[in-house]
Amino acid sequence: MGRAMTPLLGQYVRNFMMLAAFALVAACSGPQESRAAPFAAHVMDARTGKTLYSENADTRLHPASLTKMMTLYITFQEIERGTLSLDTMVTVTKNAASQPPSRLGLKAGQKIQLRYLIRAAAVKSANDAAAAIGDHISGSKEKFAARMTKTAKTLGMDNTTFKNANGLTAKGHLSTAHDMSILGRHLFYDFPQYYNIFSRRSTDAGMAEVANTNRRFLDMYKGADGIKTGYTDAAGFNLTASAERGGVRIIATVFGGKSTANRNAKMVELLDLGFAKAPSNAREAPPDAPAAIADAELLADAGTDDALPEVEGGAGKTLRVMMAVTTSPRPPRRPAVAAATEVAVAEMADDIAGALAEATDATAAEGLDAQAVALASAEPALLPEGTELANLSASLDPAAVPSGDEAPVALTISAAPAAAQPVQLVAVSPKPKRKAPIYDEVQMAAAEPVPTEAEVVTRISTSGGRHWGVNVGRFNTRAEAERALLKTQLAESATLGGGLRKIIEKGGAYDANFMGLGQDEADLACRRLQARAVQCFTMGP
Repeated sequence: MGRAMTPLLGQYVRNFMMLAAFALVAACSGPQESRAAPFAAHVMDARTGKTLYSENADTRLHPASLTKMMTLYITFQEIERGTLSLDTMVTVTKNAASQPPSRLGLKAGQKIQLRYLIRAAAVKSANDAAAAIGDHISGSKEKFAARMTKTAKTLGMDNTTFKNANGLTAKGHLSTAHDMSILGRHLFYDFPQYYNIFSRRSTDAGMAEVANTNRRFLDMYKGADGIKTGYTDAAGFNLTASAERGGVRIIATVFGGKSTANRNAKMVELLDLGFAKAPSNAREAPPDAPAAIADAELLADAGTDDALPEVEGGAGKTLRVMMAVTTSPRPPRRPAVAAATEVAVAEMADDIAGALAEATDATAAEGLDAQAVALASAEPALLPEGTELANLSASLDPAAVPSGDEAPVALTISAAPAAAQPVQLVAVSPKPKRKAPIYDEVQMAAAEPVPTEAEVVTRISTSGGRHWGVNVGRFNTRAEAERALLKTQLAESATLGGGLRKIIEKGGAYDANFMGLGQDEADLACRRLQARAVQCFTMGP
């Protein structure tokens, strides 16, 4: 009996140990807070760019998906330049399709409108969408990363280097809390027409309806309207946020949060601190928007490759030089090889035309049209037999060139001493071509002057009942009111596109109004704005 109990007891012990092991594995695999990533924070008065609070703000850390703010900034630059539009069709590369989650689900070779990639990158923080944008703009991940880094330097982000378009952890892909606050400020001021994308709780990304990764914070903090979240194991939970209250806008950045809740709680503290410290009457000083980086600038930075091997059997290295053509010189004329005198004269026709063009300065005045010098009307002279082409020379006195429309130009061609007399070739320069549109010159008889009344031109007619207006708020500065009018008109162009933006100062504040509307237009515009949570009211005659 005792011997039978021994195996049974051993089995119980083994089962207990297995259960304990399973419990340990289950406990470790549950939702965990991020490992201790370095913490950093920065708070900025967006109106002035002044730092209100800083903690490790210039320490280079992993930015995670805050990177996508730069990807979108460059995208908006290209749209403003006209090289892209929201309707541009982007072909998804293999690199973009292979990105890990968060993803939109793009496939290599798929074509999708740029507007959907922007929404997916800004709202869902889709890594494949951001990579697709970068590959489309610059052709490769590396080239786009180089442009991102150079653009960062032009914005004053001196401690930032990028290696990809989406923020996945990579060696050397680093930024700071201070730099990301700078980038957030530029997004708000440089592209107000696109900034609202960061406050959308959800959006149509073409392939799916996607939810905002920052919606919890947007819903919990009054005045919050952006901007971007980020998370990787190396970075922790990051967030660059912006909020506006009473005409004061604060931008803050957190690196290294322990969880979404922890990060949001830290951000609430930072923004509250910012609103408490920022003066209510600070003068707004928007940052200067830099010009978009041209591809030629990136090529110039690349320089030459000094590590290339020696040329086999040679004495120097092969240098890879990037050059842009700045001038298009006239190619050297083809040497004449014909022996016959008639052929020699024909070969010199091009030289004659060139001499005529230079003498009359027609090329500079009329462009390519003036280079078409007609020699058909010239009477070619035959040179004596036996004259060698090498013995020919030509002379032209520019001062003797007449200025008439069809004045003959004499070019003296001298042969070797064997030639008894110099030969003159006479060419007729045609009338210069007139630039289109062409109008015949008509001599008009002078008419008696007719007295006219002075005209008064107004921007918008107030006839037909267009005496109504819409007020969209009162602001502390004229610049804030003007920006609000511009953003509102862009968002509601269907009803306010023909309205006149007008700012009225009252008691030290500035009313932002749209004037010159009909009553129905004003009512409709206000209803549509209120549906978007924009405060407004109509104003009648």
